[in-house]
Amino acid sequence: MLNTAHRLRFGGAKMSKKIQAGSVVEMQGDEMTRVIWELIKEKLIFPYIEMDLHSYDLGMENRDATDDRVTVEAAEAVRRYNVGIKCATITPDEKRVEEFNLKKMWKSPNGTIRNILGGTVFREAIICKNIPRLVPGWIKPIIIGRHAHGDQYRATDFVVPGPGRVEMTYTPKSGDPVTYVIHDFEGTGGVALGMYNTDQSIRDFAHSSFQMGLTKGWPLYLSTKNTILKKYDGRFKDIFQEIYEKEYHAKFEEKGIWYEHRLIDDMVAQAMKSEGGFIWACKNYDGDVQSDSVAQGYGSLGMMTSVLICPDGKTVEAEAAHGTVTRHYRQHQQGKETSTNPIASIFAWTRGLAHRAELDKNAELRVFAEALEAVCIETIEAGFMTKDLAACIKGLPNVLRSDYLNTFEFLDKLAENLKIKLSSQPKL
Repeated sequence: MLNTAHRLRFGGAKMSKKIQAGSVVEMQGDEMTRVIWELIKEKLIFPYIEMDLHSYDLGMENRDATDDRVTVEAAEAVRRYNVGIKCATITPDEKRVEEFNLKKMWKSPNGTIRNILGGTVFREAIICKNIPRLVPGWIKPIIIGRHAHGDQYRATDFVVPGPGRVEMTYTPKSGDPVTYVIHDFEGTGGVALGMYNTDQSIRDFAHSSFQMGLTKGWPLYLSTKNTILKKYDGRFKDIFQEIYEKEYHAKFEEKGIWYEHRLIDDMVAQAMKSEGGFIWACKNYDGDVQSDSVAQGYGSLGMMTSVLICPDGKTVEAEAAHGTVTRHYRQHQQGKETSTNPIASIFAWTRGLAHRAELDKNAELRVFAEALEAVCIETIEAGFMTKDLAACIKGLPNVLRSDYLNTFEFLDKLAENLKIKLSSQPKL
């Protein structure tokens, strides 16, 4: 075991007044979200909760120092303890390799974790009445279910340096190899990619998507491009249809909901015209793109929950659905004021703690998680918000300094309102 994790049980003389919680795996991240993460714990979580916290530092420097073992260990810990709460992290590109003097261009930590845990990432907008939507017709949430395994995120890609043939070979355990010609390259070559998925992972994706439809009571749509990728995307379409007919058709009809397959381009157009209120099951890359698009359509990328639900039905990893907010971090490093939206990071904590409460049948912890989410929405609806949300309301050129709070002021306001809400709630 590398020295990459530590366990803390937060407490003191007054611990009896705090809510007792079970094991939680926390994954620290990078840049401005890392700064906010520590403030969330200090101001909103630790004053009220005593938990068995297993912390893993997924900051870029530590991932490099441990040859990314820390990411694997964090995922294994989530699988062991069933609840993971993750801060946003850097996925390095060429510039980041140079900036941090990295040993290599490490893979996306989210991709690594999802490939170990499997499951589906469900993303849902956090809606506030006073935040106008870029797509005004979206009066209900659209939940994006992103298949969190394989495809481009587990692919082998390479630069073809010059003329030559690229082939793909399947070698069965018994039988003769089968070779497919991908392309005969000429001139300066080009690029090539080999990717895959598994029937079992697609089946898990289908079950979790159908179950989410039943839980929400909303219709489910699967989008693919099976007209082009007849075998690859066709496999997704066929497996979903088979499972729906065998196990979910009758249950969906009882609830007055339905399942349909749509081509991805048609689905994008239909979603824009809809009022929301459905589950959209996307392949891995499509879900990556569409979840950000849908979040912005509701007003802000900073107002999106992201929860990985694993096939075992009891393991959940919650995370912020946005990046590390590098631009704000650069300003923060220079001592300049920032107004960074912490809501998605706070909801990572609330969704993770709510799942811990569900597993342990811990009513006190559930009420706390619900109260903190309510405080976030009520505070924004009362007119206290960060600059990105003020810009949604007034348009960025019209935003005055008096229209928003800075990063620290907003978190202080949330802490103040949380204290008031919790003190006014009856004891369970």
